[in-house]
Amino acid sequence: MPWISLKRLRHAYRCDDSAPARAALRRWFRCPLGTSVARREVQLLEQALHNLFGYHLLQVGAPQGADLSVGSRIAHRMVMTDVAEALPAEGSGAEHCLGMPEQVPFIGDSLDVLLLPHVLEFADDPHQVLREAERALIPEGHVLVLGFNPWSMWGLYRLFIGWRRRAPWCGRFLGAWRVKEWLSLLGFDTVLVRYYYFRPPLRHSRLLQRLRFLERLGERWWPIFGGGYLLVARKRVATLTPLRPRWRPRRAVAAARLAGPTVRKQFHDRKL
Repeated sequence: MPWISLKRLRHAYRCDDSAPARAALRRWFRCPLGTSVARREVQLLEQALHNLFGYHLLQVGAPQGADLSVGSRIAHRMVMTDVAEALPAEGSGAEHCLGMPEQVPFIGDSLDVLLLPHVLEFADDPHQVLREAERALIPEGHVLVLGFNPWSMWGLYRLFIGWRRRAPWCGRFLGAWRVKEWLSLLGFDTVLVRYYYFRPPLRHSRLLQRLRFLERLGERWWPIFGGGYLLVARKRVATLTPLRPRWRPRRAVAAARLAGPTVRKQFHDRKL
């Protein structure tokens, strides 16, 4: 049936294993195209993190090989990766730790900001990653998601080259609207969705520099067709709805009445 063949095609375009795919993604971010994308992502995150406050910030994964939270005002910042080789270089001021995105090693309601840079595309269970984000964040905490846009030139390019199973094209490209729906079911309100990088996925750095004008045109004329997107969502506060007491009026006490003479007593009085 057609839907079966489509399902097989989707699985054929995915990476064989998430851990090697994440390692391949880190290598891709060192190529000219990946470096250009990472530079734009750092700029967007600096703008988004500037107005987010709190005490603790966690960045899950570092495919760009850098601490992406340097623009944040939060003093305690952490970067968590699955392997020690993926940790960024020291010097940014962020603490380093090891852990999996599906099992964040922090207690519930303890983080103020959680950053997920291209984690959902290469996670074994992206739903579990978002559930962990909901558990670890405090009420009114924020989660920031960086993802590749399937409805763009990048998504079209993936259809032609994804069968090679090379990062990032073998990743599971999730649209911003789908991630938004998943977060809404978990109790998040999306406050920002911004698309970026409107240039085609070319390898030559000089050609990418010449096509920089597409960034201005894309943001103005076709903003939803950027190669990537930044989604910022805020966790809702679980409030209790007060119930007003249902006051029942007290029943009026009936006045005591004297019992009248019965029929038998009246008949007895007449005989007398």
